[in-house]
Amino acid sequence: MNPNYTVAQVMQLVLLALIPGIALMLWFFGWGVLTNLLIACLLAVALESLLLYLRKRPIKPFLSDYSAVLTACLLALALPPYAPWWVIAVGIVMAIIIAKHLYGGLGYNAFNPAMVGYAALLVSFPLEMTVWPVASGGFGVLDFHSTLLQVFGSGFSGWDAYTHATALDSMKTGLSLHQTPSQLLQTQSMGLLGGQGWEWINLAYLIGGGWLLYKRIITWHIPVAMLLGLSLFASLFWLYSPDNYPTPIFHLFSGATMLGAFFIATDPVTASTTPVGKLVFGFSIGALLYIIRTWGGYPDAVAFAVIVMNMAVPLLDTYTQPRIYGQRRGL
Repeated sequence: MNPNYTVAQVMQLVLLALIPGIALMLWFFGWGVLTNLLIACLLAVALESLLLYLRKRPIKPFLSDYSAVLTACLLALALPPYAPWWVIAVGIVMAIIIAKHLYGGLGYNAFNPAMVGYAALLVSFPLEMTVWPVASGGFGVLDFHSTLLQVFGSGFSGWDAYTHATALDSMKTGLSLHQTPSQLLQTQSMGLLGGQGWEWINLAYLIGGGWLLYKRIITWHIPVAMLLGLSLFASLFWLYSPDNYPTPIFHLFSGATMLGAFFIATDPVTASTTPVGKLVFGFSIGALLYIIRTWGGYPDAVAFAVIVMNMAVPLLDTYTQPRIYGQRRGL
């Protein structure tokens, strides 16, 4: 991270870099993306204020670092649009209270708070967490009134007609039914590179991540290593059996790959801090992401891969410290 930036400036620049991806998610999925973001941000700021008050910490300085808002945005973008408000609320409680403040607040948390919230929701409410709307250009398929019914009311009566399995879900299910990846990629749920709509969303997050690299908010080590790990494993199995494993391009441009590589795995608090450690950290996340997507119970697994590697960070940082200039090896 560039030492010339304050924590608040870093968080603000990361939020700005999310805008291209958010804009395309709004275009493809509609008002539900906005309700996710607004509910998550409002609850996160409220909980952050309450916890700071209870811990007798100054509220304004900590709120103005934007860390709670960034956590809320990352969690909201990972959730299915039009998620019920109470699902978002539970996720924010897990992220802000359990994963952040119980560890001592910003700078002390061992795990990425947004991913802890997401993983807890996925394990606890699998039905609500796997109901995604059809990607449809033109700000989604539901109008604002129907969105409010779906999020805050008893649910929109025709909601089931507008939902569809994600591309990763469709690929996993289709392969289990002995369809080939090439056949599945020709179906309506797929796009030019990956899941319908998701290929453009991933490209948008890639652009935002490239801007963060340009501004020196993040370094190249983790995102490049993560994408390399995912691509390497996907390439090996695709070359071995193209009728059973989708292409590396599909994995790179489906799900939360680019969001995970540039905005989640690079969290400076919970990621490895040494150059070699960052490479191992990122590559391992990419490998785990492919393994869980392919053989695990969850089609997209950025949260689980990141949390597992968060646990390995102390070990990585201990054994990958660069040698002090002039010091002999073994000292």
